[in-house]
Amino acid sequence: MSLPAAFVSVILIWSTTPLAIKWSSLGIGFSFAVLARMTIGVLLSAVLLAAFRIRFPLHRKALQAYLAGGLSMFAAMALTYWSSQFVSSGTIAVLFGLSPLITSLGAMLWLKEEALTPGKLAGMLLGVLGLLLVFHGGLGAGSAGGLLALFMAVVAQSLGLVWLKRIDDDSPPLATTLGILSVSLPLFLGAWWLQDGRMPNAIPDRAIEATVYLGTFGSVLGFALYYYLIKHMEAGRIALITLITPVAALLLGHALNNEQVLPQVWLGAACILSGLCLHRWGAQWYGYVMVRAGR
Repeated sequence: MSLPAAFVSVILIWSTTPLAIKWSSLGIGFSFAVLARMTIGVLLSAVLLAAFRIRFPLHRKALQAYLAGGLSMFAAMALTYWSSQFVSSGTIAVLFGLSPLITSLGAMLWLKEEALTPGKLAGMLLGVLGLLLVFHGGLGAGSAGGLLALFMAVVAQSLGLVWLKRIDDDSPPLATTLGILSVSLPLFLGAWWLQDGRMPNAIPDRAIEATVYLGTFGSVLGFALYYYLIKHMEAGRIALITLITPVAALLLGHALNNEQVLPQVWLGAACILSGLCLHRWGAQWYGYVMVRAGR
């Protein structure tokens, strides 16, 4: 697959995932929906690994990566699916737009990466302002707890990425995906069993379609394409994905699921995206302005 096609595919997958999460839980409950998604992901990853004869490492670093990613994925997905009962798909995408900012902060504290520059600090403050606006715009019956759980899901996913970077495993991306899904699957099985442990009597067609979509595209293809982009594309261009997907998801939720988007949520999304721009490119912009001013 060409880089432009992979780039567009990741945007489409990430933009449609929040809405698919809401649809996959229709009539079957969030715990069974996420369990079914992860089961499909494990089976498909195993088939692809065997079909393409990709090695499945079991050395120390690989096992550490599977464990770190599996625990992070369980926390992030369980909280996201639970919160989808109370918040819109667009809000899910907007809050996950904070992920690069939280990941950067975690990398600075845990990996001792680059210091917090004025541009990065301004970006994070804008992101926090956007988060507060989204919370204010989404408050309602049950939504306060849903928004808090969703924010914790973003933190879990972001710190999980930092943990994986600290481990620095070089296993094939598809093998890493299978290992992470395999670790998280028993945890999702236990969560479903503790919640009710019952199979749905009937599963709506839309829930089936959404679950299959998430299991194949969201859990397997999306990971593989994202790792492919990381390997072959500049980080600055990859960061554009997180600028596009929240707005696209808001529009999709409004158009396809009749979700109301309050002005505060739009304003919060704008703050989060502006903060991400400042965080990612603030230093370059500042340098460019100084050079132009000195001429």
